[in-house]
Amino acid sequence: MGMPISIHVRSPDVDSPMVARVVEDAFDLVRQADRLFSPYKEDSEVSRIRRAELDPAKADPLVQQVVTLCRQAGELTQGAFTELLPDEQGALGFDPTGLVKGWAADRAASRLADLPGASFCLNAGGDVVVGGATVEPTAGSEAVWRVGIEDPRDRSRIAEVVELHHGGVATSGAAARGAHLYDPLTQTFVNRPGSVTVVGPSLMWADVWATALFVGPASLPHRFSQVAGGYRMVSL
Repeated sequence: MGMPISIHVRSPDVDSPMVARVVEDAFDLVRQADRLFSPYKEDSEVSRIRRAELDPAKADPLVQQVVTLCRQAGELTQGAFTELLPDEQGALGFDPTGLVKGWAADRAASRLADLPGASFCLNAGGDVVVGGATVEPTAGSEAVWRVGIEDPRDRSRIAEVVELHHGGVATSGAAARGAHLYDPLTQTFVNRPGSVTVVGPSLMWADVWATALFVGPASLPHRFSQVAGGYRMVSL
């Protein structure tokens, strides 16, 4: 979908064929998601659904899974998250990319978690999921991953650092890409200063909530605190 994705593995056998194979398997899962979900590919299932050429009920099982997750996300966020986004003409159409990035990264991370004795960090367009074994510190390394949160008002500096062994860190805001996040309640794209970062067990849900909290009403953080157990918000 046009975003950079990188994988960093810490392991005593980091140069082994097994690590190379598992990393390639993880990238294959991301490529599969791109083929199915990219709105930039004319033959993707998402593009075909948007053109009413494919019934979502007859789509690939992975697409049907994402449709269900999008509905759950809309319910949890009280409508602040949506998979119906306007096209260049303003017509609403199926576009689950706001959920798919984290979902695809989590699927790839589950493959990396199969590496024995290894710890990993997968970065998908600035959102990060880490996991694997809790590797003991050695000279020049640390057991935890340290994830920097960019200052949305000065992108040359890091505002905060999150330390974790497992889980996801997702940030939403307008500083990097301008008004690209859609608020379904006001039917407008949001362009305001600041950002919202969510940290929790799943990158997919962290990303869903980060987007919803950035575009949603002032009451939504209260809802977040009630239903998003294990997740925390950093607002800048």
